[in-house]
Amino acid sequence: MVPPFDIIIPARFGSQRLPGKPLRDICGKPLIQRVYECACTSSAASITVATDDPGILRVAQSFGANVCLTQSEHRSGTDRIAEAVELLEIDEHRIVVNLQGDEPRMPGQLIDQVVETL
Repeated sequence: MVPPFDIIIPARFGSQRLPGKPLRDICGKPLIQRVYECACTSSAASITVATDDPGILRVAQSFGANVCLTQSEHRSGTDRIAEAVELLEIDEHRIVVNLQGDEPRMPGQLIDQVVETL
């Protein structure tokens, strides 16, 4: 049985390699929506997009995602998730999965298996 867990998807607009990547169109939907939809196939109790960009925030809200606006100075997605955990007041003993914002084909079953292993 999979223990309760939350997913946070870090998404920043200012990528050095591909600016605006979370908003790039993937077969008619933004990349961030594809990732969110994969997360929805898991057993996660909650799924949150953590972003520093108002454009990503608006797009994520438009498809029904819970969104947390974070600072733009973070050097990594892990740092962004740490801030989101504080802002969302997630219990320190709870499992939080970092689902990368550029993983649009991550099966929910695999996410559940990782949590079960933890």
